[in-house]
Amino acid sequence: MSTKIEQLEFQAETRQLLDLMIHSVYSNKDSFLRELISNASDALDKLRLEAFRNKELHVDTSDLHIEIEVDAEQRTLTVRDNGIGMSHEEVVDLIGTLAKSGTADLRRKLKEAKDAAASEELIGQFGIGFYSTFMVADKVTLLTRKAGESEATRWESSGEATYTIEAVDDAPQGSSVTLHLKPEDAEDHLHDYTSERKIKELVKRYSDFIAWPIRMNVERTVPAEGDGEDEVTTTSETINSMKALWARSKDDVSEEEYKEFYKHIAHAWDDPLEVIPMKAEGTFEFQALLFIPSHAPFDLFMRDGKTGVQLYVKRVFIMDDCDQLMPEYLRFVKGVVDAQDLSLNVSREILQQDRQIRAIRRRLTKKVLTTIKDLKAERPDDYRTFWAEFGRAVKEGLMSDTDNREVLLGISSFASTHSEDELTSLEDYVARMKDGQDQIFYATGESRQLLESSPHMEAFRAKGFEVLLLTDPVDEMWVGAVPEFDGKSFQSIAKGEVDLDTEEDKKAHESEREEQEKDFAGLLSWMADALSEQVKEVRLSTRLTTSPACIVGDAFSMSPALERMYRASGQPVPVTKRILELNPTHPLVTGLREAHGERNEDPALGETAELLYGMALLAEGGELEDPARFTTMLANRLARTV
Repeated sequence: MSTKIEQLEFQAETRQLLDLMIHSVYSNKDSFLRELISNASDALDKLRLEAFRNKELHVDTSDLHIEIEVDAEQRTLTVRDNGIGMSHEEVVDLIGTLAKSGTADLRRKLKEAKDAAASEELIGQFGIGFYSTFMVADKVTLLTRKAGESEATRWESSGEATYTIEAVDDAPQGSSVTLHLKPEDAEDHLHDYTSERKIKELVKRYSDFIAWPIRMNVERTVPAEGDGEDEVTTTSETINSMKALWARSKDDVSEEEYKEFYKHIAHAWDDPLEVIPMKAEGTFEFQALLFIPSHAPFDLFMRDGKTGVQLYVKRVFIMDDCDQLMPEYLRFVKGVVDAQDLSLNVSREILQQDRQIRAIRRRLTKKVLTTIKDLKAERPDDYRTFWAEFGRAVKEGLMSDTDNREVLLGISSFASTHSEDELTSLEDYVARMKDGQDQIFYATGESRQLLESSPHMEAFRAKGFEVLLLTDPVDEMWVGAVPEFDGKSFQSIAKGEVDLDTEEDKKAHESEREEQEKDFAGLLSWMADALSEQVKEVRLSTRLTTSPACIVGDAFSMSPALERMYRASGQPVPVTKRILELNPTHPLVTGLREAHGERNEDPALGETAELLYGMALLAEGGELEDPARFTTMLANRLARTV
């Protein structure tokens, strides 16, 4: 067969990442071994699963293991497995390039990272641990053969601009990664990775819980009898305990072991925010070990982002990202679920129909939500970290998970006008409500600054009513789906009619309002006709104190932001006309009323009405349909005043 060696260039972004990682990112270079062992463990999991699924795949699974081999003279370290292996195409795709979305974003964040720890967390989030080998090696060689194939592939690189790849014969099934180690350098935290003691220390620290045996040839000196020379023997020794962490009692597992297990399954560098061990007995038996991360993964809001829960059956790995075990809004939860009664040959399609999986999902969901609730009550600082990282995802559950909606509302926090810095719970909001207030007022928009300066806020600020400030895109969705909290309905300050007056105020101002309605009737009718293409109604406002006008929707209408979101996703949405409200005490409005009474045929009044509408639209952060026309009218009007 041909033994042609191809020399290829790394993808440009991959080269830049390699340079960042090798020279400026990692402080803990020991972590490379965890990454290699983790990859080998995944390959063994995948082979055993594939052997269950594909009966025609004739592979020996009786002695699946990971092997570490060192050569002190040549200064090489090899991590070898007899797992699933990779094809030529997979090597090019997974090792030679970084064909993953978000790579450019990673480079930007790495450059912005203030310290090495923050950089390591970012690297872990982007799942590119194989490249960590170049921290400790001048050259890396990968030899791999995929199970069921006869041709193997050798990949080699010094971590610079290029790599070589060639087809080879006579390679064992699985993968071996050989590192040509850099010289030992204590100042640069480069240890002697050919040392038996160092290898054992790293395996114990990072990979003791791996379910497969990690073997290493170790030298033992047998004392000679009498005057003979001591005998040096070499034996293969398993250097990890292989104990499934989720099957052990919480009292028997150290905090450090939990942290390392989390880093293994999540391919992360940060410590978990919370550990959730779980054991269920009875009708459906399962064990689970779940983790709430301390940082959101980079793909949390990407369509092809991965969920974090692995499924095992009787300690046999089944699948890596089992999205049936956790609702989508909790997709950031990492961990392992080990079920007792599922078929080993289970598929995603079967899982969707499985009654036991649905029952496990319900129990896991309730346990995670209860944990978050306890976090909120007992560890407020950790809860604030959690909500800053994952609150936006959790709020998706307010639309999709009606069974747990009350719990979700209870663990949610929101910005409000009550405090510039602290978020508030709905429970605290309700406790602060004014006497007679039966609605939870909220405003949705792109930023707090925009909402606080909105004309819709004026009367609420003047009368001291607290308003929730909802600035996440998901807020536009859930407020329309959730009817109430604690018997109090949600009310947008930009929809419907707002009347914040007490009964006494209403009586005191009743005659004044009647007089205003009579005085402005002609203007309102004329403006409704003049702006009929833009608005469905023009009326006097009770929510304005300083602005001349604002635009509001009907009580149950869709907000403009929600309309834009639907259109951006390709869903056709009819244009909804809204209501223009005028402030009857503003000089511009009273002046327009007087001018209309004196010269209602003046075409300039029509322009004033358009400008008033445009100003109201811009004040709420909306978009003008014809910005050029608006600016021309405004410029002409200003020119006449100079």
